[in-house]
Amino acid sequence: MQDCAAENTIAALRRFNRFYTGLIGALDDRFLGCDVTLPEARLLYEIASQEPATASAIQAALGMDAGYVSRIVARFEKRGWIIRARGADARARVIRLTEAGRGAFASVDGRQRGAVADLVGGLDPVQQADLAEALARVRLLLRPESMPGFAIRPFRTGDMGLIAARQSKLYAESHGWGRGLEIVEGESTTNFLRGFKPGREQCWVAEIDGVMAGSVLLTDEGDGIARLRLLYVEPFARCRGIGDALVATCVGFARERGYARLDLWTHTALAAARRLYARHGFTCIETATHTTFGTPVEGETWRLDLRGPAQAPDRAA
Repeated sequence: MQDCAAENTIAALRRFNRFYTGLIGALDDRFLGCDVTLPEARLLYEIASQEPATASAIQAALGMDAGYVSRIVARFEKRGWIIRARGADARARVIRLTEAGRGAFASVDGRQRGAVADLVGGLDPVQQADLAEALARVRLLLRPESMPGFAIRPFRTGDMGLIAARQSKLYAESHGWGRGLEIVEGESTTNFLRGFKPGREQCWVAEIDGVMAGSVLLTDEGDGIARLRLLYVEPFARCRGIGDALVATCVGFARERGYARLDLWTHTALAAARRLYARHGFTCIETATHTTFGTPVEGETWRLDLRGPAQAPDRAA
């Protein structure tokens, strides 16, 4: 099954590569009708964006062969597009655009922007947002380190369905939890929306460049008790501190709203989540086996007393 999935993914990526290289004319001798090839256009862009640049920095940014970069730089110099001079490091010659080079860059960059504008011009705002998110997701899946940082925002229309769907799918793949979990997820998100209490309840979504990377809910259980629900972080977004930030946001909100305690339900099998809760001061107060997800699993109730002074998470835990 895993080998089949890998083969399908490889085939899909190769199909997209063929489609996209044809779409943008990547193999044309004259890129977008300009007097440059696509690699030359990319290198010209890097010089303009990094200026003053060095050949080694450009090579690192583009992943090009050093000799190939050197030959393109020599062609640019011959055309009068760049000048090279000694920089702060005497071992490296910095590259700067001349007026002619800036004109060449402006022409290529303008044509690229125009070509992309033509491609997306027929899409409505929702489709354009979908495209931008899909492209960001590709980068996150293939090179997650290329997109550092994240933001946390309150939930928006449509988020609850996405949260329920993603968690159901992820837990089905990682733990074999199927329809039973999906029912719990769907009921929890639907009930949250139906009975939402502004100022007393909230859902927070973590995003990386517009792509949902995780979320958490807080609900009012009555009698000064709040509940942390449905915490998750996407696999491509882990090891960034997103889970810590979501739990800290949830705990801070509960304290600010005057809740006496914060409860949650998790499972013994979710070791990373349990460590995260312990770091934020939660303690496990009860363990019970259930079959809600189709097979016997150990569920755990954890609790955080909010009546004492706030404490920083124990990073050593």
